[in-house]
Amino acid sequence: MVLDNMRSRADFAILPIAKICRNTNPNTISWIGLLLAFISGTFFAVSHDHHIFLIFGAILVITSGYFDSLDGKVAKLFNKCTKKGDYLDHIFDRYADMFMIGGIAISGWCNNSCLGITAIIGTLLTSYMGTQAQAVGASRLYTGLLGRADRIVLSTLFPILQYAFSLIANGKFSSFNISIGEVLFNITWLEIMLLWFAIVGNITAIQRAIVIWNSIPE
Repeated sequence: MVLDNMRSRADFAILPIAKICRNTNPNTISWIGLLLAFISGTFFAVSHDHHIFLIFGAILVITSGYFDSLDGKVAKLFNKCTKKGDYLDHIFDRYADMFMIGGIAISGWCNNSCLGITAIIGTLLTSYMGTQAQAVGASRLYTGLLGRADRIVLSTLFPILQYAFSLIANGKFSSFNISIGEVLFNITWLEIMLLWFAIVGNITAIQRAIVIWNSIPE
């Protein structure tokens, strides 16, 4: 998935609201997105005992992502782009990622703390490499297998999947067993998502590091 390269296709849903928000400070929109991400992560953290919070958290993930796109659109449309605003957006994006992914990592759905940590590392490194391109004079980098838009979509879909399968046969399908040799692993749907973030996120970070390296003049 490389949804970061398809952001322009979401303009039909963002542009009308952006025009309504013409008198709104983009930083205010950024703060709202960050708050929604924090609440989403809180819902995820306690969702193992209250499964319906998976749905609430998923809704807030996609809503937070919408506000993250909305702030930039308002800034560009109405000439409100500032270096401080761009800097704040980068900071809030990282915190939002940690709130949402961290909430899942510390929940009862994740039985392996190393998996959660590795997913967070992959997420942070992917984002760092994307912005590091700017630090060496290149444009913002969105290439790779797992961008932020991809993470938002997956962080919306997998909690819904986890909730749906937790309802079937009294939760019989909320997790399943995987055998590797003589070792048997029990894994939840949300752990599959974290595993994807851990593996593909780090691969994406390496991809971006190579692209940046090749773009730096000798």
